[in-house]
Amino acid sequence: MPASYLRWIIPKELMMFKTEICDIFNIQYPIILGGMIWVGKSHLVAAVSEAGGLGLMGAGGMTIEEIESECGKVVEKTKKPFGVNIPLVRPDSKDMINAAIKSGASVIATSSGSPMKFTRMIQDRGCRVIHVVANVKFALKSRDAGVDAVAAEGYEAGGHNGHDEITTMALIPQVTGAVNIPVIAAGGIADGRGLVAAMALGAKGVQMGTRFLATHEASAHSNYKEAIVRMMDVDTCVTGRTTVGPTRAIRNQLTDLIVNAEKEGVKPEELFEMIGEGRSAMACIEGNCEEGSLYCGQIGGAVKEIKSAKQIIEDMIAEAKTVVESLNPLISNGDPGITS
Repeated sequence: MPASYLRWIIPKELMMFKTEICDIFNIQYPIILGGMIWVGKSHLVAAVSEAGGLGLMGAGGMTIEEIESECGKVVEKTKKPFGVNIPLVRPDSKDMINAAIKSGASVIATSSGSPMKFTRMIQDRGCRVIHVVANVKFALKSRDAGVDAVAAEGYEAGGHNGHDEITTMALIPQVTGAVNIPVIAAGGIADGRGLVAAMALGAKGVQMGTRFLATHEASAHSNYKEAIVRMMDVDTCVTGRTTVGPTRAIRNQLTDLIVNAEKEGVKPEELFEMIGEGRSAMACIEGNCEEGSLYCGQIGGAVKEIKSAKQIIEDMIAEAKTVVESLNPLISNGDPGITS
């Protein structure tokens, strides 16, 4: 089919993948870095934003001073918009939000709590709000709270997941059908195919963690990144159903310990004592891939190379365009006004 027909079939704005998400957050592509503790620091955040996406800093393990410092480094590296992910379970979450906004963030992504608490305050200071949800119920509550967009995260995602254990494929069309605000698809997305699939389900953008973890700019230890490159599709497991809630990570000695303890009915307080503290830092900072928590999504099995954030985004957009073009003959068949 001639390229001219492809351009007629596919609107220019779709081929550029420009959606409401791009307009709301003032970004080039609807691709967002998931806020990852220890991983999403200034170098990676700035790289994603500079490449046309939206970099979100993972501030869950940061002090107020660290948030201010890391945001300052982002501002030095790029003039483009960036945001900070803040878990609302933190007792100092208001101070975290204030520090992020004061230090240059234009987007606050909230999670693990009610978006009603701070959304208006954030927006009154000229910033946008994304809230992470795992089901339709919380998407509706987020809409009622006035957030600018929701990131609907499926059970495939790495790290802490929702108790409902709904997959991205099932979650996104239900959330997009329930709310009239832009939905960002998260969980199980790592390339242009995933971007096109998410948009076909009604999402206006995608959020990725695992794919951006395996980048040169990510703050994770090289052992962690290489563990993702080596993993297969079945190499993650979910722990924490009896304690902190479902948490997905790469299988290792630590996950075996937790799974076996949960099967034996060990009480949560005893399990916490067995595990101890600092397991995510042990993996991410120290590179201990057997005793540390290697948070990772199921899509990690598709990640075969460590790349720059810029290369990932460029590859995603190029592949997404190719995928859409490959679908056009299927779309145009049967249309008497289109001939090859």
